[in-house]
Amino acid sequence: MPRPEIPDPIPADAVRGHWVARWLPPGWQPYARLSRLDRPIGTWLLLLPGWWAIALARPDGQALDYLMLLLFGIGAIVMRGAGCTFNDIADRDFDGRVERTRLRPIPAGQVTVRQAWIWLVVQSLIGFVILIQMNRLAILLGVASLLLVAIYPFMKRITWWPQFFLGLAFNWGAVLGYAAIAGFLDWTAIVLYAAGIAWTLGYDTIYALQDKEDDALIGVKSTARLFGARSQLWIAGFYDLTLIGLAAVGWMAGLGWPYWVCLGIAFVHFAWQVLTLRPDDSADCLTKFRANRDLGLIVFTGFLLG
Repeated sequence: MPRPEIPDPIPADAVRGHWVARWLPPGWQPYARLSRLDRPIGTWLLLLPGWWAIALARPDGQALDYLMLLLFGIGAIVMRGAGCTFNDIADRDFDGRVERTRLRPIPAGQVTVRQAWIWLVVQSLIGFVILIQMNRLAILLGVASLLLVAIYPFMKRITWWPQFFLGLAFNWGAVLGYAAIAGFLDWTAIVLYAAGIAWTLGYDTIYALQDKEDDALIGVKSTARLFGARSQLWIAGFYDLTLIGLAAVGWMAGLGWPYWVCLGIAFVHFAWQVLTLRPDDSADCLTKFRANRDLGLIVFTGFLLG
């Protein structure tokens, strides 16, 4: 008699062979997965708008603040982890009914809800220690971001636009990073924030295409379900808005020609994503979604050189 097949305990969208699975003790791995340490793309997408702002806000001729880059890097890891932990607590009943998420630590029974709350508090405290190293305006903005983090997991229940609310939260680093360096906010920071929101609407619609069938069965809303067969057209529109916003930032800040070269490369990258996207192929959607790390690094290079 054949042995029953044991399901792979690693979620389908995790990076195979990641250090979480290879190096961490088995008892620690569920907490690392709660924080999505085995899926680093989300950390990059949270971090990069902050790095954009840090590079943009430095005065002419001033060296890049590498300490601030490091603080934002650590902060992105722990606060993305805290946000994902809270999201998994809130979505634990939904996650068990979706193929891609059924092996997350809470629905898989690897971590209890109480243990997840404790882990959430630990990560939040580390994030707070990092935040208080910054100036007063940045601290206030960091505290204000908690409201966006708290409401996002519930948006998919009440609106077709949860990706917009993710954009509000994931790009808050643009205003936070600008304030941390400049000590104030101006229209350049606001336009950068808006460009980041449009970027998130594009890439997270691609991500949501993976789940559109399961989401329809359980009644979860998303832009992927809302746009349907027109998803590629909408994604192209969001990416166009991103480029327009970034061009406006470059003009407002008086950036030099290297920035515009990088923005041209970003245009080509966006065009590749949209024109080659296969909306019904989950693996391709995940590949295109992950490719946005490279897009963000291209823009960051433009801010460094421009």
